[in-house]
Amino acid sequence: MARARRGMLIKNTHDRPVTLALTSRTLALAPGDEQCITADEVRDAAMREHLQIRTVSIVRPTTAEEEEALQARLAAEG
Repeated sequence: MARARRGMLIKNTHDRPVTLALTSRTLALAPGDEQCITADEVRDAAMREHLQIRTVSIVRPTTAEEEEALQARLAAEG
């Protein structure tokens, strides 16, 4: 049985604001801001680039509650 992929909590580790133009949405993070992203967004090419140049870092996987809240918020935003 395949393991369910989870989203991640990311953090802007850069000293300036960062804008992530993902395929699904655009995220604007001030220095030190944290944001939950979906499992698909973790694999987005733009996210991978920001992870490689270390403007953002993965803090940890999302909890079940964070994942549920993120999915509900994304559904409400359309």
